[in-house]
Amino acid sequence: MKLGVWNSSQLGFTGRGQSLRFLTPIHKTRLFVISDADDGHAYAPVLEEDSNTNHAPSSEPETFFSKWSPPKYLWRGLSVLVLAGQVIIRTLKGKVHWRNTLQQLERVGPKSVGVCLLTSAFVGMAFTIQFVREFTRLGLNRSVGGVLALAFSRELSPVVTSIVVAGRIGSAFAAELGTMQVSEQTDTLRVLGSNPVDYLVTPRVIASSLALPFLTLMCFTVGMASSALLADSVYGISINIILDSAQRALRSWDIISAMIKSQVFGMIISIVSCAWGVTTMGGAKGVGESTTSAVVISLVGIFMADFALSYCFFQGAGDSLKNCV
Repeated sequence: MKLGVWNSSQLGFTGRGQSLRFLTPIHKTRLFVISDADDGHAYAPVLEEDSNTNHAPSSEPETFFSKWSPPKYLWRGLSVLVLAGQVIIRTLKGKVHWRNTLQQLERVGPKSVGVCLLTSAFVGMAFTIQFVREFTRLGLNRSVGGVLALAFSRELSPVVTSIVVAGRIGSAFAAELGTMQVSEQTDTLRVLGSNPVDYLVTPRVIASSLALPFLTLMCFTVGMASSALLADSVYGISINIILDSAQRALRSWDIISAMIKSQVFGMIISIVSCAWGVTTMGGAKGVGESTTSAVVISLVGIFMADFALSYCFFQGAGDSLKNCV
């Protein structure tokens, strides 16, 4: 075995084709030029600085979960479930702020009637134009009213009403609670001894679930009326024929199912919007993103719930139109 030197900072031992290398501390030399205040000449003192490059490895190795954080959509989805459970528990315990509930009920119900009825009227007339002309050509004038009534009661009225409310009320809920969250007003409520769920979330959920069924019934009435007027004035189908056909086709379960759907849709809109609002971060930009995302997720939830409820309520072959032919 012989001792060999590779450079000034490395020592190695070699023998029989094997080598071991040990790193020694590297000495760095820095040269500073400083002007002499006495004679005006500069002198350069040499300063040596030791820096050890042989850093010991960290005693705590990094793992995958040490830097992993759950995606935003995951913990926001969990917040919807947690918030829904809290609302149910607090409501069953009677811890509801009724004054806020009445204020939100007025906001969701009477102040949303105009836009809901206007939307329902034009949707009904557009739907009438699409299929009444085909029914007239086939000689099925007496089935027009029944088809209109079933379409409005089972699908169009609850879905259209919920879409309008999601755009108008859901966005407002998310923006308001998001602004309160980023400005720490919810923390102020906790300091004052008030539960934000009781004061902010539960009144909005109750108001939405109570107002949506009545809005749906009103939209159903206006949609049927506008469709009957258009069919009478444009296609010559008497209003009496349409109303008689609708009465023969409709059953009480059709109206009840529409109210159940709208109540579920109202709960989805309010809980999703409130959950997105209370999980807002990032100032004004975060409030805007939460508002947009809350409306989109609410609409997706409405369509998914509509499919699930329709599949449960209306299975098998239907016979509602057999008396309208």
